[in-house]
Amino acid sequence: MISLRNVSRYYKAGERSVHALEDVSLAIAPHEFVAVVGPSGCGKSTLMHLIAGLDRPTAGEIVVDGLSLTTADDAALTNFRRRQLGLVFQFFNLLPTMNALENVSLPLLLQGIAPEEAAARAGELLRLVGLTNRASHFVHQLSGGEQQRTAIARALVHHPSLLIADEPTGNLDTASAERVIALLEQIAREQLTTLILVTHSAEVAAAAARQIELRDGRIINDRLLAVA
Repeated sequence: MISLRNVSRYYKAGERSVHALEDVSLAIAPHEFVAVVGPSGCGKSTLMHLIAGLDRPTAGEIVVDGLSLTTADDAALTNFRRRQLGLVFQFFNLLPTMNALENVSLPLLLQGIAPEEAAARAGELLRLVGLTNRASHFVHQLSGGEQQRTAIARALVHHPSLLIADEPTGNLDTASAERVIALLEQIAREQLTTLILVTHSAEVAAAAARQIELRDGRIINDRLLAVA
């Protein structure tokens, strides 16, 4: 499903060139649960942005579900993100002027889905994450764990083939973090979604079937932890 071949990403910082990723090649099969691990500044977020089509590589090729993210035009990338990709962020990125149901409905409305159908599908996802009784609550009325579960529902409401979670437990206590990771794994498995979990936490990464470890922009370890 996902193929990176000799991918590098360089940035200019004044007169200096920063190598965020250096000659990275990997393949991720459909329905895999992969954790990308490593310390801050190792290239995890850069890799996530490239696979999500939010950035383009300086060199190399990235293909997701047959679409070359390297050469695709902006319209194709937008369509890919809207229809095939779900993103979960550390800081939730929920809209404070909307309640939980409206936040979850938003990706469907952007696709042109009728409001009634969008609300029904959003309600079903909120049920799956255990938030039916919080659907009408606004962001400031939700706990951190509830906000993250709302963000997960929003990321999955359009049934993406690929879900990327970037440090999804970074702002949560231990108990909430464990529930969120278990929920991500469960829903991704039930919806046959490929799950990439980006984290610096060894404990969080241990939930994945495979770990890809980055250091200084390069893959230094790629190992299978369990049979998926």
